[in-house]
Amino acid sequence: MDTKFIGKKSAAAGGWGALKSCGKQLLQSGMPISGARTMLKANQPDGFDCPGCAWGDPEHGSSFEFCENGVKAVAWEATEKRATPAFFAEKTVSQLRQLTDYELELNGRLTHPMRYDAASDRYLPVAWEDAFAEIGSILRGLDSPNRAEFYTSGRASNEAAFLYQLFVRVYGTNNFPDCSNMCHEASGIAMRQAIGVGKGTVLLKDFEEADAIFVIGQNPGTNHPRMLGDLRRAVIRGARVVVFNPIRERGLERFSDPQDKVEMLRGGSTDIASLYLQPQLGGDMAAVRGMAKAVLAAEDAAVAAGLPSILDHAFLAEHCAGLAEYRAAVEATSWAEIEDQSGLSRQEIERAADVYVNAERVICTWAMGVTQHLHSVATIREIANFMFLRGNIGRPGAGLCPVRGHSNVQGDRTVGINEKPSDDFLDALEKQFRFTVPRQHGHNVLAAIGAMLDGSAEAFIGLGGNFARATPDSALVEKALRRLKLTVHIATKPNHSHLMPGETAFILPCLGRTEMDLNAAGNSQLISVEDSMSMVHGSAGINRPASPHLLSEVAIIAGIAQATVGSAVVDWAELADDHDRIRDHIEATIPGFENYNKRLRKPRGFHLRNTAAHRDWDTPAGRASFSSEALPDETVHQRARKGEGRFALQTFRSHDQYNTTVYGLDDRYRGVYGERQVIFIHPADLEAMNAAAGDRVDVVGEHDDGIERIAENFRFVPYDIPRGSIAGYYPELNVLVPLGSAGRESDTPTSKSIMVSFRRRKTA
Repeated sequence: MDTKFIGKKSAAAGGWGALKSCGKQLLQSGMPISGARTMLKANQPDGFDCPGCAWGDPEHGSSFEFCENGVKAVAWEATEKRATPAFFAEKTVSQLRQLTDYELELNGRLTHPMRYDAASDRYLPVAWEDAFAEIGSILRGLDSPNRAEFYTSGRASNEAAFLYQLFVRVYGTNNFPDCSNMCHEASGIAMRQAIGVGKGTVLLKDFEEADAIFVIGQNPGTNHPRMLGDLRRAVIRGARVVVFNPIRERGLERFSDPQDKVEMLRGGSTDIASLYLQPQLGGDMAAVRGMAKAVLAAEDAAVAAGLPSILDHAFLAEHCAGLAEYRAAVEATSWAEIEDQSGLSRQEIERAADVYVNAERVICTWAMGVTQHLHSVATIREIANFMFLRGNIGRPGAGLCPVRGHSNVQGDRTVGINEKPSDDFLDALEKQFRFTVPRQHGHNVLAAIGAMLDGSAEAFIGLGGNFARATPDSALVEKALRRLKLTVHIATKPNHSHLMPGETAFILPCLGRTEMDLNAAGNSQLISVEDSMSMVHGSAGINRPASPHLLSEVAIIAGIAQATVGSAVVDWAELADDHDRIRDHIEATIPGFENYNKRLRKPRGFHLRNTAAHRDWDTPAGRASFSSEALPDETVHQRARKGEGRFALQTFRSHDQYNTTVYGLDDRYRGVYGERQVIFIHPADLEAMNAAAGDRVDVVGEHDDGIERIAENFRFVPYDIPRGSIAGYYPELNVLVPLGSAGRESDTPTSKSIMVSFRRRKTA
């Protein structure tokens, strides 16, 4: 059996492996020297914001505020390779569709606007003016603006996102399927219910004061590596880190900081997790409920013994609502139910609760391991409940910290990319721009796909991203896109979404984050982004554009808007030529952006006030609100074990990947090399199936809608993961995620709760 793709895992995250990977990526870009110079301007006050993750920047940064994945993202964008019209002339779209994501994007930066020619099945060059005119004509010709879908990726700047939502609302719809719908939608909903604001309550400096940090359903080593530096520094000064993650992730076990010369020279590393617990998929809510049960039991014991109270009664009395109902719900939840659903023992959960009880200041962080389940909103409400018990919100060194993915996914939502906008925001738009704003709620991602499938949507415009590969049910999404009258993709590189053209289709190439955006006067334009800590800071590219034919995202949006709705309401060209004017409009319509242009030009930018961080609760009760929801009747792993040969699957990234962008074929933190079609599985589960490492299988999705979903030709990798749970990479496994399976309230695809079985393949 071929197992050459399974090798040694890195001894620690970071370290020499990270430096070697950085060098490899810069060499692969074809611009190793200029690429290295570019990296020195990443996340600097006089440079550009890293196009990778949304982790915050320190108030007093160093000259090296980037990580391995930041280097990958910049090298990927700043490559010398070009996907020119000649590239599209060589192969038909049907032929290009046979390439992998990695092979396709290796062809480099797009250089010209392109239009699909169905007769030749090829993309051909088109003039910008002609592209804008045809797009505008088709959009104006639709029966209703609600028959168009306007997608946004988290890479778009605040300025581009604000202009985009303004154009779409002048056009007449709130159809804003957004990447937020597929990741942290549950976080925003749950936190608005619990604390009145849908953003994290901590700043980066709070990690310098926390006594304990709980990391739930999150893999910072791959997804936001700079966070490991903050965890490492917290551990060194004595903080404890408690991890809940079904799979053992190297970055949460040990980290070697490439910026620590002594540690690097000695080949050492720092242990990160003080306690590493591996719940079953979907078992996080039960685990957190169990910790709360242990904390309440400790409180009762302390009271009975005449000892100091465990709970923060002053906080609970002054700031909270619903404690009695929550306590009743906890007491009604048995330890047997908690253990069965979480997959953890009572003793393990009590050990984690003991860390919480003995910490004065606690931060809780989480990511998609929590948000992509049926009961994600309830799970995050439970996390908030747990943090309320000892007053761990609204004071230094403590708080809630959902860690967002793409660099400006939070900012896009702040400036208006929302299919369910608030009346206050719409009122402000009407007052500022004097037009009748559409009030009907629009489509999120799943609703947009449904509308495309049933024919009620006829046009799709994507501001960045790779919609077809990021979304669930890949085969259905391809069908949905290809039946449209119009598809438009604003992008920096070719990707698979471009190869699913509608009747009329355009690829519109834009500037990257690292490139200069010069206006008509030759002045460099500044954009802005918001990180996971609600810090807003400026970003200005330093490199020459990859092609003289590129336009900024703002300029492309303005061009489409002008051709579609004209300039009676908004002078689009004026805004495209002066981003300060866009920011003036943001300041006039969105609270928190006072003196936007002035504050943006200060080093490290400014902070958007978080009401909950000041214990100002914008909830119906006017207080932080407990939820008393019961645990789910059944989680995916509990359902899976009822049938022979069924497993609970989660999808995740490899280490050589960011979102749908694949930088390489290695995952050195998990010991997989040159292969992506793999399934991580417990060795005992392999033995029970009479299977071995490297065996080939088809993975079969199980959902009750009559649709056959199969991911073909995957190979087993034995791994430290709970029995009955398995894992593998997206987007390859997105074909198994049913459109009909979405989080309650959040409507987020349940990419961490997929029921599957296996079909053995014949060996050659």
